[in-house]
This record gives sequence, structure tokens and C-alpha cells, in this order.
Amino acid sequence: MRALQLAALVATSLIGFESFAAAAECTQPDTPIETDRPDVTNSSIVVPFGSFQSENGVDTSRDHGADMLSGTNSRWRLGIAPCLEVLVDLPNYVTTFHNAGPSGFGDVAPALKWQISPLPGKFDLSVTVGAALPTGATGISGPGVQPYIQIPWSIELGGGWDIHGMETNFFMPSSDAKFTYQSTLVLEKEFMERSFLFVEYVGDFPADRRSGQLINSGGGYRIDDHQQIDFHVGVGLDRNAPAYIFGVGYSFRLDGVLRDHSSGSAPRSGFAAR
Repeated sequence: MRALQLAALVATSLIGFESFAAAAECTQPDTPIETDRPDVTNSSIVVPFGSFQSENGVDTSRDHGADMLSGTNSRWRLGIAPCLEVLVDLPNYVTTFHNAGPSGFGDVAPALKWQISPLPGKFDLSVTVGAALPTGATGISGPGVQPYIQIPWSIELGGGWDIHGMETNFFMPSSDAKFTYQSTLVLEKEFMERSFLFVEYVGDFPADRRSGQLINSGGGYRIDDHQQIDFHVGVGLDRNAPAYIFGVGYSFRLDGVLRDHSSGSAPRSGFAAR
């Protein structure tokens, strides 16, 4: 009996040690802000445990001859455990200001993201599972519930260079398309620790029509460890993709949101440059 108790104690200790090790390998509060924008490819890491992050932007584009404006493209992210976050894409408003096109709000889309990271800092990997809920205009978001699964990844090349990508499967059971596969690939260069530039390929492959290809490029600047401004410019490579997209954005992170406030500590916004 004592042998069994000892074995159980050792097993519990090992599991606890592995959980602690995994938590240490995921994003920490002293890590500078990393966002899912301005490129289509999402970050391969989660926000720190207890941190809230808000990512926002405004885009203008031309799609099938219609000039459109959309905002605020807001995504809220909350670290609910080490290596785990919940996120929600808020309803985005789209308006057509030239030629005929749809206008209205998009869907709200909650999701769960888990960071795996086989080689933290060198090869990072995450899995996101979510669904767009039919809260918006059908002409903007399509009909019905639309589940999706995403796998963003990144590899550090050295010298400030990184390569990123993301594979996404969208499921649209209430639509004629039923299924769309999206693949992205990004080459990014960091400058002077706070700035970065990137070029990105985006390919959409619907089940019911021809694919659309887009080249997206842009960059960002971290005002401090908790704030980022960014921009991007995209150009369609075929008639199925938007002719152009231009957007700007601002993101911020609050640390310690889920921390025990009995100690008297308050969430840190870091709005003052360090």
C-alpha cells in the first residue's frame, strides 16, 4: 500500500512539474505585446495568463468594383490559464460608399486558443477552435453558424527574421460553399526591437468556386511593451480576391486582469513608455 501511495505521489509530482515547465515556456507578462494583426496570419503564441488584449483597426478595400470601409475589426483576447486563451471577434461594421455592395454588421465569433510550442521561441505552434455565430447581416458574413479551426505557426530564422504561416478550415453548413480552406505564409523582419515589416501570401480555396490569391504587406511599431500601432496594404492577384485593401490599427494589453486583487495590485496598462 505504501508503495502505491509513493508511486501516486511521484506521478503527481511529475505531472505538476511538467505543467509548471509548460507554463514557463508560454507567454509571460514581461513579454512585449504580440498581436494577430495586421497580417491575416495570427500569432502562434497566446497572451499571458491573466492578461487582456484588445486589437482594433479600420480597413478600406475594393471588392468586385465596390469600395468599402470596415471597422473596428476588434478582437478581444484573455489569458485564462498558462498556454490557454479565450478570444472573441466583435461584430465588425462594413459600409459600401461607392457602387453597389453589402452593408451591415458581421458576426460575433468566440474561440479558444491553445499554445503547444514544440520548441518555444524557435518553433511555436497553436491550435484555435471557434465559430462565427449568426448575429450579423447575411450579406456580410453568410448564413448560419460557421465553425472553424486554425493552426498558426512560426519559425525563428535568426538575425531578426521569422517565417510564419497559418492553415484554416472554415465550415459553412448553411451555405452553398460548405467548406473553405485558407493557407497563409509570411516573411517578417524585426528592426530595432520595436518595429517590424512583413510580406504575406494569402490563398482562399472555397469548395464551390475558384480560389482567390492576395499579397499583403505592412508593418508595425510597439510604442512600449503594451501598445502597438500598425498598417497593411494588400493587392489581389486574381478577380476573386479584393483589388486592394489598406488598413491601420491600434492594439493594447492590460496585465494582471485575472490576478488576485486582494494584494492591492492593479492591472498594468503600460501606457507610459519604459
